[in-house]
Amino acid sequence: MEMDSDEGAGLDFWSFVELANRRLASEYGFRHQLATEVLLTLNRASNIVTYDLEASVHRPRGRSWSGFRLLFVTWLAGPLEAKKAAELTGMSRAAVSNLAKSLVADGVLARTPGERDGRSVLLSLTDRGRTEMVELFREQNEREHEWVSVLTEAEQRILVLLLDKLVSNRDQFDVRGRN
Repeated sequence: MEMDSDEGAGLDFWSFVELANRRLASEYGFRHQLATEVLLTLNRASNIVTYDLEASVHRPRGRSWSGFRLLFVTWLAGPLEAKKAAELTGMSRAAVSNLAKSLVADGVLARTPGERDGRSVLLSLTDRGRTEMVELFREQNEREHEWVSVLTEAEQRILVLLLDKLVSNRDQFDVRGRN
């Protein structure tokens, strides 16, 4: 059963999810529509919030979401080896290395040789980087609050618990790389 091109034009996200669930069950015999709905919704929410934070807070200051993530973990947990920064940000080591180059050139991040061996690199914020992060995060934190204020404090805590339960259960899979 093919969908005609006009049918898709009138869809919004939620009607698409309903359509997907119906077609996946009736045409293809998939049984776990709720799992699909949960993960589609989770992915959608994450993308919308990330896009908003990047567009409203970070891009106006000349930063990307990835750049912010690297500066954020380095600010709060640094100095860090590049490998550890990659783990904490969920980025690849190559992505961290490339991003670090531009942040070093911008004067907000410093790279120094690691103490363990000649190949490791420590990342740390410069004074300028620390000042920028305090200002940047103040603005982001206000925007975060605007996003979650539609939920009560109890609902926010429940959401965190549920998301933690979801991602903590991933050891049943062969999930590689990013934590």
